[in-house]
Amino acid sequence: MKQTALITGASNGIGLELAKIHAKKGGDVVLVARSKEKLAELAHDLANTYGIKATVIAQDLSEPNAAQAIFAQTEAQGITVDILINNAGFGGHGRFFERDLAKEQQMIQVNITTLTELSHFYLKGMVERRCGKILNVSSTAGFLPGPLQAVYYATKAYVTSFSQAIAEEVAEFGVTVTALCPGAVATGFVKNLHFISFYFSWLISSVYVLAYFAKR
Repeated sequence: MKQTALITGASNGIGLELAKIHAKKGGDVVLVARSKEKLAELAHDLANTYGIKATVIAQDLSEPNAAQAIFAQTEAQGITVDILINNAGFGGHGRFFERDLAKEQQMIQVNITTLTELSHFYLKGMVERRCGKILNVSSTAGFLPGPLQAVYYATKAYVTSFSQAIAEEVAEFGVTVTALCPGAVATGFVKNLHFISFYFSWLISSVYVLAYFAKR
């Protein structure tokens, strides 16, 4: 049976590769990110290459009502989300007390709040159907504190803990919840962290390789 995957942060990096892999397997995709132009181009390519349906939802996930808006659009279009991939996220660098509080709040909104709300909205349907999967992209950063990236590391600790907890709650219903915890990967996210030159010596060189194993 063809399954539909909703992927946040689908316009680049891990999210982009996960979308490609799911489409290659014959599944439909709902692509979510801020850039409508990038998503439209990706949707066109995936639909033409793999003969699948690709739906675009341009949404800024840092907005307080982002999850509700996304859920409302899939409901209005009659789309059943079989697989939810919460991939979108971002970080920042600097001593916490010197960081812009608004940026930290946006990070919490994207990395924690929107992820949690999307999981809540779509998990109910999965439990009722007794079938479904959620993949939350966390990080090895969630396993230790991160000075100079304090809030980012803390958000990833939340994602990992949250995923493990709800995985236990829904296991009896045939639904799985998985936290993907990669180290640094060669994506735009990491390349923007130009403050650490040695970072690049131990990056996972291929985002495709990571996405491939995440979707197995």
